[in-house]
Amino acid sequence: MAKWGEGDPRWIVEERADATNVNNWHWTERDVTGWSTDKLKELLLGLRVEGPEGSCEVTDIPKLDGEASINNRKGKLIYFYEWNVKATWTGTSKTGIKYKGNIDVPNLSDENDMDDLDISVVLCKDEPNTPLTELMRNEGAKKVRAALGSYVGHLKSEFTQGMILPTANGAASKPQPSQTKVKVDKTQIGPSASAPPSSTGVKISTCKFSLKETFLTSPDELYRIFINQNMVQAFTHAAAVVDGEKGGTFQLLEGSVSGEFTELVPDEKIVMKWRFKTWPCEHYATITLNMKDRGNETELKLECKDVPTGEEDRTKEGWKRYYFEAIKQTFGFGARLY
Repeated sequence: MAKWGEGDPRWIVEERADATNVNNWHWTERDVTGWSTDKLKELLLGLRVEGPEGSCEVTDIPKLDGEASINNRKGKLIYFYEWNVKATWTGTSKTGIKYKGNIDVPNLSDENDMDDLDISVVLCKDEPNTPLTELMRNEGAKKVRAALGSYVGHLKSEFTQGMILPTANGAASKPQPSQTKVKVDKTQIGPSASAPPSSTGVKISTCKFSLKETFLTSPDELYRIFINQNMVQAFTHAAAVVDGEKGGTFQLLEGSVSGEFTELVPDEKIVMKWRFKTWPCEHYATITLNMKDRGNETELKLECKDVPTGEEDRTKEGWKRYYFEAIKQTFGFGARLY
């Protein structure tokens, strides 16, 4: 028998007020099939594209077969999801003629990257040919792919709270990278994923935007929330790695977001290199957060530049939802939005 303090620490029972899943050693599972069904419908129904020929909109989802769950084993979060999605789209020409078609996505699962999804767009049988079909196949399919990617992002951010439990001193055990099923020649989403080969000599088109938000707290408290690992994990409800020093790196939302702090002015300013994992290799946007004391509240102004063209809305909405709104809801800093 090992002496006290020796041996594998995973077998040592810690004091826990609830005596539940000590050290996160046991397998725990959360079924999120029902939530996933609602979220997929929410993201897809009403999805709309327009072009010179007219407009197209997803109007029905007659089939949504599959399941989804989140599992915790030894402090690792593992996501399982597999869906067969069939949707109906309706096109309206500039002259008011309506057409109907179908969208089929048979392989939305944790084993496939978003770029590998098969998205089939067809016109219903007996419908006359229309240029709206090509509009839906090109622009519509892009929006469908983005919506499905958003579902995966929501799954990883909204349903991880409580999966990795705190220890006796109230601190969560050190999170480990999330895992999915074994994949061949795929890049795994998570902090341990190896970086894809770097691209050199390629310039991409970029854009910029700004946001402004007010928080009912002091600048020093708001500043600390962005650079403190425990606080970041609290408002993202997911494992995170945050080194809150100049030159320190961070990984959020199970590796979907990463970057580096390039300038830190305590209680006033944070500048960071920031990227989504799906962006071109080694391409970062520059995010500047300026905080101003407005008495009993703090005004935060975000300036973002070098965002890949086409990613502006996704980046902007991500900051609003997963940073600003999440911080307010988690820490009670008000709900007034610009």
